[in-house]
Amino acid sequence: MNVRRLIPTTAAAGAVALGLTALSACSTSDAADGGNGDKLKVTASFYPMQFLAEKIGGEHVAVTSLTKPGVEPHDLELNPRQIGSISESDYVLYLKGIQPAVDDAIKQSGVKNTVDAATLTTLENHGSEVSGHDHGHEGEEKHADEHADEHADEHGHEEEAPEEHSEGDGHNHGEEGGADPHIWLDPVKYAEVAKGVGKSLEKADPDHAADYKKNTDALVAELGELNTAYETGLKNTSTKTFITTHSAFGYLAERYGLTQQGIAGIDPEAEPSPARIQEIHTIAEKEKATTVFFETLASDRTAKTLAKDTGLRTGVLDPLEGITDKSQGADYIEVMESNLSALQKALGAK
Repeated sequence: MNVRRLIPTTAAAGAVALGLTALSACSTSDAADGGNGDKLKVTASFYPMQFLAEKIGGEHVAVTSLTKPGVEPHDLELNPRQIGSISESDYVLYLKGIQPAVDDAIKQSGVKNTVDAATLTTLENHGSEVSGHDHGHEGEEKHADEHADEHADEHGHEEEAPEEHSEGDGHNHGEEGGADPHIWLDPVKYAEVAKGVGKSLEKADPDHAADYKKNTDALVAELGELNTAYETGLKNTSTKTFITTHSAFGYLAERYGLTQQGIAGIDPEAEPSPARIQEIHTIAEKEKATTVFFETLASDRTAKTLAKDTGLRTGVLDPLEGITDKSQGADYIEVMESNLSALQKALGAK
């Protein structure tokens, strides 16, 4: 992720993600698009949205992703043809604040059924250090369910998004003052989003509402099993602290009582300062942290530099912004399971 480009182009990136998904991504929906007939034409901004649309929509949708496999979503740029293609969609699913270009393109597209996943759950602010030890979720989940119901009824329309998700929120990727958009890395929040997406698809295509509900229930159950696996697998560990080049795991850390230590803010390729390296070294010693995690779509240079300077190991913790042949799994569920294994090893699960 390039922080210098991310902040000024958040709105542009979002639009880009949508456009690329529809026109450039080689997904199953592209194949279906050739003879989609009466299938609902769905545009998804990037992989986490594409996965939901395909799992819930099933055989009734033709999904295209604006972000091609291997492309860093935040760096997405849309050409005029891609922007125009968004307006031809029956339904658009995106996450405001991740891709500014997509956000802008959707706003101008005139598509009736535009769903912002950020309105289907509760966004929070996360810094580079995130602890989940003092947070409860019961009230939050109840609120999120009501929130999802309300906005699914409204089709998640951009203009109807709540004030707290207005333009600018989320652009700082968890830095002070910005809402953290990485909701899909918490299986519970992702399930809340899935419920909202399912309800909005039922309204957009009522003829197939029963199938959308069935598919939603199946996916929510699968995400529930994933959540249980994380709860069980991370319950007893030697340490609760993990170090990452990309501060994307705030929701995951909070959900499972862990502490995320980000090296250099939101840019996973930024060189950490000598002071931060020393600070991470001190934290690692105190908290018995063992591993510096990097991601699949960014350079491992920062992680290796820090690991060499502090005597720590390196490993992959995938923020799941895209699936490539380098991913540790074929889809969201498999990569999240791989992330769990990586965390268990790094944290000394017992």
